[in-house]
Amino acid sequence: MGPQVPPQLAWKWQVLYMLSLSGWGWVSGQLRYSVVEESELGTLVGNVALDLGLKMTELESRRFRLGSEESRRYFALNLASGALVVNQKIDRESLCGASAGCLLPVQVVTEHPLELFRVEVEILDLNDNSPSFSTPEREVRISESAAPGARFPLDSAQDPDVGTNTVSSYMLSPSLHFSLDVKTLKDGRLFPELVLERPLDREEQANHQLVLTAVDGGTPALSGTARVSITVLDINDNAPVFEPSLLRVTLPENTPPGKLLVRLNATDADSGPNGLLEYSFGDHTSEVARGLFSLDSQSGEIRVLGPVDFEESSFYELHVRARDQGQPSMEGHSVVQVEVEDANDNAPEVLLTSLVNPVPEDTPVGTVVGLFNVRDRDSGVNRRLTLVISPNLPFQIKPFENHYSLLTSERLDREATAHYTIELLARDTGSPPLQTSLTILLNISDVNDNAPHFSQQLYSAYISENRPPGSLLCTVAASDPDAGDNARLSYSIVGTQTQGAPASSFIYINPEDGRVFAQRTFDYELLQVLQITVGVRDGGYPALRANATLHVFVLDQNDNSPTVLHPRPGREATSPQRLRRSAPPGSLVTKVTAVDADSGHNAWLSYSLLPQSTTPGLFQVSAHSGEVRTARALQEGDSDTQLVVVLVRDNGEPALSSTATVLLVLQDEDAEELPQSSDFLTHPQERSNLTLYLIVALASVSLLSLVSFTFLLAKCLRRGEDGESCCGRQDSPSRDFYKQSSPNVQLSSDGTLKYMEVTLRPAHSQSHCYRTCFSPASDGSDFTFLRPLSAQQPSALALEPDACLSRSNTLKERSQVSCSALLRETRRTPHFHPTPPPNAHTLGKGWVRALNLFGDKTGIRPLGPTV
Repeated sequence: MGPQVPPQLAWKWQVLYMLSLSGWGWVSGQLRYSVVEESELGTLVGNVALDLGLKMTELESRRFRLGSEESRRYFALNLASGALVVNQKIDRESLCGASAGCLLPVQVVTEHPLELFRVEVEILDLNDNSPSFSTPEREVRISESAAPGARFPLDSAQDPDVGTNTVSSYMLSPSLHFSLDVKTLKDGRLFPELVLERPLDREEQANHQLVLTAVDGGTPALSGTARVSITVLDINDNAPVFEPSLLRVTLPENTPPGKLLVRLNATDADSGPNGLLEYSFGDHTSEVARGLFSLDSQSGEIRVLGPVDFEESSFYELHVRARDQGQPSMEGHSVVQVEVEDANDNAPEVLLTSLVNPVPEDTPVGTVVGLFNVRDRDSGVNRRLTLVISPNLPFQIKPFENHYSLLTSERLDREATAHYTIELLARDTGSPPLQTSLTILLNISDVNDNAPHFSQQLYSAYISENRPPGSLLCTVAASDPDAGDNARLSYSIVGTQTQGAPASSFIYINPEDGRVFAQRTFDYELLQVLQITVGVRDGGYPALRANATLHVFVLDQNDNSPTVLHPRPGREATSPQRLRRSAPPGSLVTKVTAVDADSGHNAWLSYSLLPQSTTPGLFQVSAHSGEVRTARALQEGDSDTQLVVVLVRDNGEPALSSTATVLLVLQDEDAEELPQSSDFLTHPQERSNLTLYLIVALASVSLLSLVSFTFLLAKCLRRGEDGESCCGRQDSPSRDFYKQSSPNVQLSSDGTLKYMEVTLRPAHSQSHCYRTCFSPASDGSDFTFLRPLSAQQPSALALEPDACLSRSNTLKERSQVSCSALLRETRRTPHFHPTPPPNAHTLGKGWVRALNLFGDKTGIRPLGPTV
């Protein structure tokens, strides 16, 4: 480390810095400053932000910083003031050596937006090194026969400083025989020579002691000395002579070691030992040159010794001397100037200055995402560069001076390509051309630009009724091609009301994995199908959503025992049935009527007699209709009071059952006839008036129905001329405004029909719309089917095609049956579900109840799938 700079000198350098800054300003788009070497840490170099016109308040937000590591090594930026200050003491001699100029490039970068500014800082030399000689004492031998004017080269002093601070003059101590002559070499250095002014006389003085002083041009001036010892030799009056004394040669760089550079030729007019020459490098040959070239002391051949690099130095000067072996020996001197020719031996360098990584996928086209610096240490044509980018990428490069910017050329899509491998290829124009590649892995960051998507838009789940809450129904699944939080999905129920109740009271959906659980125990008799909209949203901002429909179907379980309608439980003792003893076998005694609130097979009923009857084998019951008839003729020994117990069993698994008890009284009188099927529909005490009223009411209703059906049939036939076999009515006012409730059937004590009340009330929930369908294979009969137009399940109180009115007791297969929609109340209202006969023709879901009011028998048929 050199001496400290006096305050006066430091002040002068600051003034020079301000003048240079004002004079230079912007040069080719860059700033240039200067600073004295060995300046203290924190020394102001220049206010970069002020000179670039940047606002001080925006420096931190724009990430105002130094770009390269070399820049941050010696300098630092003050974000508060925008000033460039010294970060480390700079030694110009170790940094730039003996170069006349010493410039340090500094890169200043702002990232928002991304800009690069070039700043050059000149390191000014400080006279902190004194001249010095390689050897403190030099011995010069001079023959006494030397003529006045003879010259003898002396050692040059070395001073690491440059410019005016380097060696500027030499001084020689006073002498009568010698003087000092200083020559200026081609590279600007001074070459001192000792000049003989007067002939020497060995006998008068054999040795002369002189002091050579080297003085630099700094302020204050520094100096160094060396002793010169002159020995006067006896006559060897011919010194070696080089022809020519100055030789210029060219040498391509990277010449292999051992290559002959030049063969020197020196002559000596003397003979014998005085004419025998030995070659060697002179004192002015640098150590670098001595390491690159070798000199044969006998032949004078100079050969390449080490690798010659044009980028290290393009010029070498070899000082050669030839010394004879006379007494005293004499020597001649020559200079060989070697100019190194450049070869294309340096590949281009691609340096990454700044890179935005990752790049958001919504980055606009034309945005700068990276800055690069390309350089080549060669010169001339070998230094001209081109930079290309990998093809078929949504990026392009844009050059400016020796820098290039990487810009987006197309819109980015992370879902299509999550990262790009970009290869930058730099190539020079040398022969052969050299190239270098730089590979960059550029990641694309995700934005929430994709909505979630369900794997299917309609999900169906099935659950048996009476299952406990918490049962797993199904799992809904959605996917999102985004990443991170943008792909983090959350499931939920869309809408707050379902079937008039909170949707959350029916099901629960796990927001993490989409599993759907039952929140309650379902009752098939109250609810058959539940439609709920489920949704999914991602975790992006703003969040994106998608919906899907979930149908939950409730499956029926055999959870309802058959209910006996006739005879009413508990009334057999107070209202016994009467049977005359003369009744023949097969006479109808009574009819057991039962219903089951379940559906399907769970509501198929069968009838059988229990052994608890008073006289086993006396009666028999129809397994399908529930009619109790005599199995044989009554005998005198039979008890007057007979107790018949009928078991009603459904077809579920496990089967449920109920019992009906019929109390019979056997009579000998013929006052009354055997009960007929119609007897269970009338009250004996009111047969005359009630039967008349009922017949009139039914006739009126039948007539109105027939007229309405005829009108609708004609209208449908006119509309069905295009070949359709069915027609329907979608927008019926009765469906929109009214709903028919379940019939209120009142039976008398003996099981006969007392009266039946059918009412209409406003509809508040969705109901079925029916259409009349005609079998394509009609055989001329007047039977019709009634089918629901809507496929949705009824809610609350709804209409269901539950019964058909037939003119015959037996429904034949593929016959057309005229069906009227009976009413069903899903809120625990029992269905009329007797056991189906083997040849029953079934319609829809449920049962068919055929009431032949004009005959003498009642037939009950199940309602099954439509044929």
